[in-house]
Amino acid sequence: AARRYVLCEVLSEDPRCRQCIEDRAVGLAVRDAIARAHGDYGLGCCCVSFTVKYLNAYTGTVLLRCRKDFQRLLSSALPLVRHLEGRGQRFPCALRTLHVGGTIRTCQKFLIQYNRRQLLLLLQNCTSEEERRSVRQSVLSCSLAEEQPQSGEEEEEEDDGAE
Repeated sequence: AARRYVLCEVLSEDPRCRQCIEDRAVGLAVRDAIARAHGDYGLGCCCVSFTVKYLNAYTGTVLLRCRKDFQRLLSSALPLVRHLEGRGQRFPCALRTLHVGGTIRTCQKFLIQYNRRQLLLLLQNCTSEEERRSVRQSVLSCSLAEEQPQSGEEEEEEDDGAE
C-alpha cells in the first residue's frame, strides 16, 4: 500500500511542552482530532496504517505516516490538535504541517533545507555582533559535528598531548 509521510512542527508558547511530549501522546491527540473531524469512518480509514514514525522532543519535529488514500483526512484534522499530554500534564499547542512526502527521505531533505532557511533568518534578525558570533558559532559547531572524517585529526592531536 502506498503511504504518505506528514512532517509537522509542534508549536507551543510553553517551552516545557516540547520536552515532555512522547510519540504515544502525539498519536493519541491526532487520533482524537481525526475522530472529532471525521467521526468513526475517518478514524477507521486513517488509523489502518497511521503511526508516529519520528518525534524529536528537542526540536518539536514530528513525522506521521498514513496511507496515501487517507492523507487528506489526516491533514485536515491536524489543525484540531489543541493540546498534548505528557508526564501527567496537559500543554496547549498546535501542529503545523511543514511538508507531505512519499518517502521518509524526501521529508528529511525538506527538513534540512527548512532548518537552513530558519538559521539564515535567525542570523539576519541578530541585533548585535555578539548575537551574530553566537549564531555563527552554533552553525559551525553543528556542521563540524556532522563531518566525521575530520574528527580523526582532532583525536591525533589529543593523543600527542597525552604523551
